[in-house]
Amino acid sequence: MPTLPAVPNDEDAVMIDLAPITELQPAGSASTHISATTTAPNNNNGQAQDGLLNFGPVKEQGSSKGLTQTAKVSISPQRLTPLKKSWAQVYTPLVEELGLMVRMNVGSRRVELKSSKHTLSPASSTITKAVNFLQCFNLGFAVEDALALLRLEEIYIESFEIKDVKSLSGDHLSRAIGRIAGKDGRTRFTIENASRTRIVLADTKIHILGSFAAIRIARDAICALILGSPPGKVYHGLRTVAARQRERF
Repeated sequence: MPTLPAVPNDEDAVMIDLAPITELQPAGSASTHISATTTAPNNNNGQAQDGLLNFGPVKEQGSSKGLTQTAKVSISPQRLTPLKKSWAQVYTPLVEELGLMVRMNVGSRRVELKSSKHTLSPASSTITKAVNFLQCFNLGFAVEDALALLRLEEIYIESFEIKDVKSLSGDHLSRAIGRIAGKDGRTRFTIENASRTRIVLADTKIHILGSFAAIRIARDAICALILGSPPGKVYHGLRTVAARQRERF
């Protein structure tokens, strides 16, 4: 790299840059380029307008409208026989009320759902309702109770196990199950009537069908029985809750 000789202190120093001088751009070229970018026309295809991306509405062929929606629901072995006996009651509301095509595959133990031109819109929401209905039946609920998921809003299913409330085993677990069911199922029926829910006791699993507030009432009563509260005390609490509900409505 070439260097300049040292300049004495008593002489005036003049610094000369040996690097080549780059060619200057015309004064108007940069502004012309920016204006061409910021004023690009908008054709609703995501092109820039005023420096921002602007996307137009989704066209009908790009949405889910007109597409076939399908779903498959597995049925447990112990619910396959009840499904065969109640098959007419199961597929009738799915076909007539929701407009779905339904088929039972006995070999794979699945119920297959498919949308059609008669399916209520949106098809994805209708398929979801049908799947929830079949899953509710698969948990052990009667068809009449599971229909609430199709015809009523804000109906849910909550499932939990006895061990989630208290760790029990052996005879203690059997007694807890007996306290929940009661003699001839009276305790369970009392909780259902007081809370306006439906309860399925499947071994150590408990499934509750109802609204959010009703599920909470039934769950509190069942948890109290699991923790060892006497049934009479639980009945008294349910009567109090039922009286408050009657006053409210």
